[in-house]
Amino acid sequence: MTLSAFLYRHALIAATPLMRVGLAWRMSKGKEDGTRLAERRGIASRARPAQRPFIWCHGASVGESMALLKLIQALTERGAFVLLTTGTVTSARLVAARLPPNAMHQYRPSDNPLWVRRFLDYWRPDLVIGSESDFWPNMMAAIHARSIPMVMVNARISPRSCHRWQRFARNWARELLAPIKMTLAQSQEDARRLQSLGASPVLCVGNLKFAADPPSADPAVLGELSGLIGTRPVWLMASTHPGEDQLALQAHQALVQEFPDLLTVIAPRHAARGGDIAVQATRQGLSWARRSQQGMPQSGCSVYIADSMGEMGIWYRLAPVACIGGSFVPMGGHNPLEAARLGCAILHGPDMSNAVEATAALHQAGSAMRVEDERGLAQALRGLLTQPARARQMGQAAHDAALAQAGVGDRVMQALAPILSQIGLPPARGAFEP
Repeated sequence: MTLSAFLYRHALIAATPLMRVGLAWRMSKGKEDGTRLAERRGIASRARPAQRPFIWCHGASVGESMALLKLIQALTERGAFVLLTTGTVTSARLVAARLPPNAMHQYRPSDNPLWVRRFLDYWRPDLVIGSESDFWPNMMAAIHARSIPMVMVNARISPRSCHRWQRFARNWARELLAPIKMTLAQSQEDARRLQSLGASPVLCVGNLKFAADPPSADPAVLGELSGLIGTRPVWLMASTHPGEDQLALQAHQALVQEFPDLLTVIAPRHAARGGDIAVQATRQGLSWARRSQQGMPQSGCSVYIADSMGEMGIWYRLAPVACIGGSFVPMGGHNPLEAARLGCAILHGPDMSNAVEATAALHQAGSAMRVEDERGLAQALRGLLTQPARARQMGQAAHDAALAQAGVGDRVMQALAPILSQIGLPPARGAFEP
């Protein structure tokens, strides 16, 4: 055990009382589910089924967990039982209704060695499948100590994170990653960075999000909203973070003279921010309605604040143009593939480092445009709103580009086949086919 790992482990054991206080504080802010807070301490709220093999999959938040759903379905259809853990309230609510039979959800325990031990003692997984870049040192060390095979799918690591590990904790990174049986990277660059930190073997199979189903939409709600909007020009600012709402409002102001009935839909990444967006819109003299307050985009509404959960499929279907949030602030951008699968023309800001290859594929197809600021955003929107045929063409190209990459499911299952056979699962017959 490296010194860094030793210090980290014992610091968290000593901090157990403070971690309890921290969970209570997060619960008071709506960041934890008070009815299931014990799960964060490794205390299960569901009975463990006897079915074997028992596979534990982990997706940190919404994007990661949604990308795992079809993989989970494929695993359950081949006879496994799957436990999916996530770390956020939003992701828990969204995946609960989408999990197939023979799968259940729990919250991932915080990385306290005592809570990790309790979690593993109870669930006793035969295989652990992690995703993206959610590395938890104490949990990974405990999994390795119990000789439980672990693989990473859809793995990625940003240049910044890779640099920090290499500079400050290179040996610790190698200790963490070396026991992983297989790492399936999103891109060649991710594969190279993970190998430099000690992961082996590493295969580049593509982004599992390409294989995910597009977000669903309630037909009745979609029909009602579509009827209210009618022929109004409409665009979506999707999954925004603080600072990006203001950018969307400024773009709206720059366009409203040319498009007086323009409707701007803002869907914040965190629904609780709806009130803040409403305040900003009021300050700019813009009329607004909030989805969370049963408001509707009537004819006098300029800004519709889509502060609800699980309805992104509605907004992508209503708006022919979608601008991807998290890309104008240092967040790395959010998944553009949901919008692409539903035929939106794609706009995004300067930072799409979380989805480099997906973004590149969309640009290559002529379905995405990069803009630098509110002026560039307004200019791009002006062109697409003036030429709706061009927006439709970009949207179709985005849909086709996303669909063309869906074969990543085949590659994931083929790569996992040797490990799955070791725990008793039959070989896959095709990409996510029963």
